[in-house]
Amino acid sequence: MLLAIDCGNTNTVFSIWDGTKFLATWRTSTEHQRTADQYYVWLSSLMSFQKIEADITDMIISSTVPRVVFNLRVLADRYFNTRPYVVGKPDCLLPVDVRVDMGTAVGPDRLVNTVAGYDLFGGDLIVVDFGTATTFDVVASDGAYVGGVIAPGVNLSLEALHLAAAALPHVDISKPQRVVGTNTVACMQSGVFWGYIGLVREICNRIKAERDRPMKVISTGGLAPLFQQSEDLFDEWVDELTMHGLTVIHDYNKRQESS
Repeated sequence: MLLAIDCGNTNTVFSIWDGTKFLATWRTSTEHQRTADQYYVWLSSLMSFQKIEADITDMIISSTVPRVVFNLRVLADRYFNTRPYVVGKPDCLLPVDVRVDMGTAVGPDRLVNTVAGYDLFGGDLIVVDFGTATTFDVVASDGAYVGGVIAPGVNLSLEALHLAAAALPHVDISKPQRVVGTNTVACMQSGVFWGYIGLVREICNRIKAERDRPMKVISTGGLAPLFQQSEDLFDEWVDELTMHGLTVIHDYNKRQESS
């Protein structure tokens, strides 16, 4: 079975894939100090608690935090006797092209989302990922990654507002009942929520105009369901888009090895 790992700036997701479905998915905070032994104790405890008996034979990793990869490689070698594929490394092949300026390093998560989006919906896509940053990835008609947009994440914006203005509290993002707030928290929530609605709509419209073709807009990431409920902003929402992309990339590399 495959252990797929998506390591983001805030959280790291572990999923076990049996070839047809995910048996389980778990999240933990991303900490580069965490050792391979700690990962294994945490993972094996969760598997035991959920009565999952999985013989993990393969691993694939996507990480936006390079310092975490070493200990995940040790985890693969020490406890599962396998060498993981690491997205972005030369020995991990992608089933799509990457067409960006020479020397540009594209985040592995963005490449994985491109692969997943193309596999599920075909080309001419805009993939909007609500993570630590809010990213817009543009997928060409043939599945190639052709660039995108990076904006501050929703929670990052709220935290910056709280830290920079002493009188403003820390608030959780939610859809306000009205645009005009009658207290500080409601004012902040309205500004962030409707501000991001406008940001997403305007950026997607400008991408479509620049590409001069119809494009499907896909959302994913932790806050995607919150914005999904607003005004037909997205055509599709996929909860575990990145994890699906990792399984596609793993299968592609296995086929290349056997051919």
